[in-house]
Amino acid sequence: MGNREEQVGFMQLFAQRLNRLSAGLNSIALWGAVLAVLVMVFAAGWQVIARYVFEAPPIWTEELARRAMVWTGMLGASCAFYAGTDPTLFPAMRLRRGGPGAALAVIRATGVLAFAIPILWYSVFNAGMDPARGFLGRSLARQAEMLDMSMIWFTACVPLALLLILVHLSARLALRFSGLVPDTQPPEF
Repeated sequence: MGNREEQVGFMQLFAQRLNRLSAGLNSIALWGAVLAVLVMVFAAGWQVIARYVFEAPPIWTEELARRAMVWTGMLGASCAFYAGTDPTLFPAMRLRRGGPGAALAVIRATGVLAFAIPILWYSVFNAGMDPARGFLGRSLARQAEMLDMSMIWFTACVPLALLLILVHLSARLALRFSGLVPDTQPPEF
């Protein structure tokens, strides 16, 4: 019986640590999303001031605001997934516990994986397994139109956000299957 208790204890410890990692990464992503909103507001605000007050709008503000908006959206999506406020067809299904709840959690996880894994794969590789021709590889070689920066600084938000979502998903599943979230307690995510 001691071996089974050790396994359960290990699973619970692993779930707690993964949950702490997920929470920490979510905090960083949330601050990143807030920072990206501030950059977007600054760039758009400076564009308006420079155009109508100084009559000399800079060329970089529109593109910077657009890129900051993408970072805001992607990091915000990972934060919404962490908080359980992402759009779902059947939100009440998250409240199910026991065997049906576990089955529904696996189905939801399968849907998330079916969406995230191909995007992550093609972020690194192309169809011929060439990393130089994957999404990030192509972005590395491209320059932003108005900003003197590689496009990878903007496109990296897509795989980063999906990696965060996978960490959050793993933490949820680990908590559910380790028994740390009892069947009688509603989920906090």
